[in-house]
Amino acid sequence: MRAGLRTPNPDRIFMVRHALQTGMTVEEVYEITGIDPWFLWHLQDLLTTEAYLRQTPLHDLTADLLRQIKQQGFSDPQIAFATHTTEDEVRNYRKGLGVIPVYKTVDTCAAEFEAFTPYYYSTYESESEVLPSERRKVMILGSGPNRIGQGIEFDYCCCHASYALQADGFETIMVNSNPETVSTDYDTSDRLYFEPLTKEDVLNILEAEQPEGIIIQFGGQTPLKLAMPLQEYLRNLPKESGSKTKIWGTSPDSIDIAEDRERFEKILRELQINQPPNGIARSNGEAKLVAGRIQYPVVVRPSYVLGGRAMEIVYSDEDLERYMTFAVQVEPDHPILVDKFLEDAIEVDVDAIVDHKGRVVIGGIMEHIEQAGIHSGDSACSIPALSLSEATLNIIRKWSIELAQKLNVVGLMNLQFAVQGEEVYIIEANPRASRTVPFVSKAIGLPLAQLAARVMSGKTLAELGLTTERIPKHISVKEAVLPFDKFAGTDTILGPEMRSTGEAMGMDSDFGRAFAKAQLSAHQDLPYSGTVFVSMNDRDKAALLPIAQELLDLGFQLVATAGTQRILEDHGFAVTSVFKLHEGRPHVLDLIKNRQIQLIMNTPSGSDAHADGQLIRRSALAYKIPLITTIAGAKATAAALRALQSGLMEVKAIQDYHAEMLD
Repeated sequence: MRAGLRTPNPDRIFMVRHALQTGMTVEEVYEITGIDPWFLWHLQDLLTTEAYLRQTPLHDLTADLLRQIKQQGFSDPQIAFATHTTEDEVRNYRKGLGVIPVYKTVDTCAAEFEAFTPYYYSTYESESEVLPSERRKVMILGSGPNRIGQGIEFDYCCCHASYALQADGFETIMVNSNPETVSTDYDTSDRLYFEPLTKEDVLNILEAEQPEGIIIQFGGQTPLKLAMPLQEYLRNLPKESGSKTKIWGTSPDSIDIAEDRERFEKILRELQINQPPNGIARSNGEAKLVAGRIQYPVVVRPSYVLGGRAMEIVYSDEDLERYMTFAVQVEPDHPILVDKFLEDAIEVDVDAIVDHKGRVVIGGIMEHIEQAGIHSGDSACSIPALSLSEATLNIIRKWSIELAQKLNVVGLMNLQFAVQGEEVYIIEANPRASRTVPFVSKAIGLPLAQLAARVMSGKTLAELGLTTERIPKHISVKEAVLPFDKFAGTDTILGPEMRSTGEAMGMDSDFGRAFAKAQLSAHQDLPYSGTVFVSMNDRDKAALLPIAQELLDLGFQLVATAGTQRILEDHGFAVTSVFKLHEGRPHVLDLIKNRQIQLIMNTPSGSDAHADGQLIRRSALAYKIPLITTIAGAKATAAALRALQSGLMEVKAIQDYHAEMLD
């Protein structure tokens, strides 16, 4: 335990808690950790209160005592856990005693003059500073705390919802505890509550403000988890309360259907929509049974997660057992979803908008450049789709419309498909805003989030002038901005769990130029000439041949490890052999360090990348050499290299592209 206390790490605070609980003094912990005794004494006070709660029945707590406990920061769920009750019991008892929070303002003008856009925070004192208002109100739940960069797109949607509804005369109330977002800027909404996105805190704000509507679809998965608790609360309100608050948009039950694997599968069977073989599991044994039935590789993930959190492609029983041990801790209240991984499939994203009359308009169909299995937030994609047949696109459109209508969606909806050959499969449907909404909006020139907010407030798509899918004449390519150069030693392989912290966009009438612009915007400096190192796994070697021909035609030289070299030479390509790391010198790392390689194409093999591959990718990162890790990415890169060699890029304002689309 002392070693754990001595070494700073993200989990050390829990070790400090354990040390104090087991009898170590504040002075002893201070000597080991160097943490200021002021913090340690307060932590000790919290542990003393927790111990008292564990020994005291809930109804023995007086109003004054419960108020003191809430002032210390204990949440209703924490009190419920300590007193062996439920969160709702604690809430009802607390309110019955009159122990409710009030809201104070953070003066954004530093008291120099009156602040018209105050920020509110809760506290258990006596006087509230929330100003009364007779205007129609709508409460927007933001994305809350997120991994760096992973709340940007949802924050965009929340902001645009606020702008649109303000323009329509509503007083907008933003709830978001993340200060590093635009939605928490002083001029984005009429009122801002810096409060956690939890059932307790959201209900407290709801009771204080009594909004007409609540929007939960724009903040990603975090507020979406509150759909059912909020709906239950609103249903159980007595009629004499006079509350007219409703959840706007798609009903919580429809949201739950999309997340509940068994209910969702029933709808897919009714609509005759294909789905990859799959199952659900709540234990390691159940997971192994499902994997045995549908065969490896499989994609496993907890339900109700954001950013592909804890999502993984698994290739064996051993990996599955390791995964289940970890993932069940991530989401213990929800089952683990197990799906057949469709190898060599093209992933497709669809964003659609639906009004309360059931009219569905597709905002955009995006073809991913990376193959299925890479998180959509990390995958480059293009609008319109380039390689899919019209028949395939029509199936995707038909299924999207049928699902949106069957789920009674109102507002935005995102669907993800996989196309393997001529077969189309649905991967998932999310009746909420997605990460792709900002990209699609810019590509087609329509503010989808604003339109969706107005639809959720009761307007129809016909009233808003949106009745048909807008297919652009130009090509828009989205590329992920990845943070690998900030983290030494990181492997740059992409997978189902999101890594990117931003995105860039390129637009042109030619795909190669659009992709090249996106790469340049994402700080990926592609070479105009030089040497390309290629090393492909066995599955990708055949697909490499046309790419190698393209690179040679463009004047690049090729170097490859023995296996890849053999395949290329057998097909008549001129390629130089280079040693693998364990075969001798000079090996591929020597070429990288000597600046003899300008571009690397390296795809991992099997369930994990070999040690050699990891070292190659890390070296590419260190020496800032562009690195491609998928065949689809290699094809797109070859097209971009040809575009770069063809001449100067044309630069046009995004408004000019939109104007041409309407001509």
